[in-house]
Amino acid sequence: MAMNRPRGTADILPGEVEKWQFVERTVRDVFGRFHYQEVRTPIFEHTELFQRGVGETTDIVEKEMYTFEDRGNRSLTLRPEGTASVVRAYVENKLYGGPQPSKLFYIGPMFRYERPQAGRQRQFHQYGVEVIGSDDPAVDAEVIMMAVAFLQEIGLKQLQVEINSVGCSVCRAAHREHMMEHLAGVREQLCKDCQGRFERNPLRILDCKNESCKALTKDAPTVLDHLCESCSTHFAKVRTFLDACGISYVVNPRMVRGLDYYTKTAFEIIETGIGAQSTIIGGGRYNKLVSEVGGPDTPGIGFAGGMERAILAMQAQSVSLTFADQVDLYVIGLGPKAETQAVQLLQSLRTEGFRADKDYAGRGMKAQLKTADRLQAKFTVVIGEEELQKGAAVVKTMASGEQQHVPFADIGSYCKKHLGGEIK
Repeated sequence: MAMNRPRGTADILPGEVEKWQFVERTVRDVFGRFHYQEVRTPIFEHTELFQRGVGETTDIVEKEMYTFEDRGNRSLTLRPEGTASVVRAYVENKLYGGPQPSKLFYIGPMFRYERPQAGRQRQFHQYGVEVIGSDDPAVDAEVIMMAVAFLQEIGLKQLQVEINSVGCSVCRAAHREHMMEHLAGVREQLCKDCQGRFERNPLRILDCKNESCKALTKDAPTVLDHLCESCSTHFAKVRTFLDACGISYVVNPRMVRGLDYYTKTAFEIIETGIGAQSTIIGGGRYNKLVSEVGGPDTPGIGFAGGMERAILAMQAQSVSLTFADQVDLYVIGLGPKAETQAVQLLQSLRTEGFRADKDYAGRGMKAQLKTADRLQAKFTVVIGEEELQKGAAVVKTMASGEQQHVPFADIGSYCKKHLGGEIK
């Protein structure tokens, strides 16, 4: 019986994985410039963390989580997003006892049960940042600017930043009242999910993707119209910082994001060239989440982006990335004794930092030379009976065709010299 990968998962093979490595390197480079440090959390957590942190009225908790009981009858869930786990790690490891704010980033797989489509799988991969311990609007601007800087660094140009403020508990209470009044007459026409949200969290109705609900809420009041003085001032300062740094943006009063923990600033970055799944980064402030998972009352803000969507956007914008399958040296051993010397030489060269390889299929000299050409080897090293007797291999510089007998112990230094000291 043939075994296939589960639906909604993907094998990332050589030729494709290099794109992922490029994005991951860029994440670490750009985020490092902003002085963010990497954190790694478990792939599964106690289910209650996501119920309390993400919100029980969200699609993630209601429909999409991979939840199971372990042998101790504990309910565990494969992490559907990264923020709740990072906040849990912040609280459990008492990072609030150190210098604040804590500026963290992560890269890793997440899991949601939903219909697979381009840029969205059941096992998907996210990069994200969390700044915990500051309510300064300059931090809000910083994470938005860092997100833009990262996307530009991987070659994306068709970007649109959308921002909004979803207020605080004071703003939301006033908005909730007006929202319920506005929708009371059409409540029964809303989709089943939005009817359930009507009492629990009417703000989430604005996030519904159902076209009928979009039409019914077209003129619904927004939180932006109900901001308290503190939230209004905060949002104005965020915009001032973005303006000062030349970051273009659009204020979208209907953007509320899909998670319950957001407060004040919310934002998305849209990539206009990848079709329906155009939100490539999304995030916002979550000033109550730390206390919600058992920590001190501590503000935070962050964002997350999908690796798959980033790579999809790069392809849509024809970002050119060249990743050659090549080596510095290709070693050819002719005969059993020469094979032993070739293996020893490979070990020595790799220890010195060279990318080096040899044949493992028992092919002849001609076939091995073809392989060296295909791998764009800078040098080919040939060891036969004569070379064993001399204690020196034939080293051919492929660019010039020059051949030289070089003692086995000196091959590394010889090649470095001819490479100008540079090892790939």
